[in-house]
Amino acid sequence: MNTAQSLERALVGSMLGTAVGDALGLACEGLSPQRQLKMFPSLDRYGLLFGTGMVSDDTEHTVMVAQSLIVSGGDATRFARNFAWRLRAWLAALPAGVGMATGRAILKLWLFFPPSYSGVRSAGNGPAMRAAVMGVAFGNDRAALLALNRVSARITHRDERAEEGALTVAIAAHLAATSPSTLSGKEFVAVMAERLPAHSATLASIRAVAASLAAGESATDFVAGLGSKNGVSGYMLHTLPAVLHVWLRHQDDYIGGVTEMIRLGGDSDSTAAILGGIIGARVGRDGIPPHLLRNLRDWPRSPRFIERVARRLAQSRVASTRMPAVFSLVIATPLRNLLFLGVVLLHGFRRLLPPY
Repeated sequence: MNTAQSLERALVGSMLGTAVGDALGLACEGLSPQRQLKMFPSLDRYGLLFGTGMVSDDTEHTVMVAQSLIVSGGDATRFARNFAWRLRAWLAALPAGVGMATGRAILKLWLFFPPSYSGVRSAGNGPAMRAAVMGVAFGNDRAALLALNRVSARITHRDERAEEGALTVAIAAHLAATSPSTLSGKEFVAVMAERLPAHSATLASIRAVAASLAAGESATDFVAGLGSKNGVSGYMLHTLPAVLHVWLRHQDDYIGGVTEMIRLGGDSDSTAAILGGIIGARVGRDGIPPHLLRNLRDWPRSPRFIERVARRLAQSRVASTRMPAVFSLVIATPLRNLLFLGVVLLHGFRRLLPPY
């Protein structure tokens, strides 16, 4: 397999892996591990809509980042401008779920704050959910990846922990796509020690993951030690270590890793989407269960559309040039979001019923 084919395979796998993880974890979002297990004793099918999967903001932001990378050719200034307009349009379409920091930042964009000043002080995991695709596409260009990640993170989140966490996810996805063998926790620490400041809280959390793995600690016990006993929170220094702990033990096992990630509870759609984007970059489309791809029937961001975006991004990177974005029927998005809101509300009422 040549370099172009390898890049396309990794991008397709990463973006579809993000979408499937997002959709599979969505029904379990916000549930404790105990309640989740009672409501969804099996995770071999989507739980939101009679076995049919739908995606949330994790996938939507990943697609927007990919489209902006295509249009900008990796130029950070063009990327910032294009991604800012996509975020504005995304909020205007009234998505069912918007993170507090992300929502405030996009409102600032609508008030004509430039992308470099729109972000708010937050260490949420929003930038990490859209970072894997950047790492796969630009991981070989350290300077470009650093600049693009800074734009992607700071446009909504200005806290250094959010930016460093997203960079860590991007580098993990790059390594997943390109490393001939799996990595140990110690090896990943060594890589990140070259990329993060020595005093970084993010680097300290990565070292804690490696120490936990070396001691044979389970993900459940490790996450509980972070203070996330009722599920992984959306705080970056809870999300990132949990994702890395699961990833480093399931680097070639997409469904095993995503299932364990969801079972940890909490912000399960985002954590499963982040992990899915990393593992998917390594295993490709063929490493994702076919029935989950087949039953992911969201629109207009369908698996077929997502795959087209991934392939166009690969072409853009191989040619080192800007290209037109993949066409999407954006005008239909508000109708889709209205349907999605109805599904989410029905699911919310379902949670009021047993089993408890």
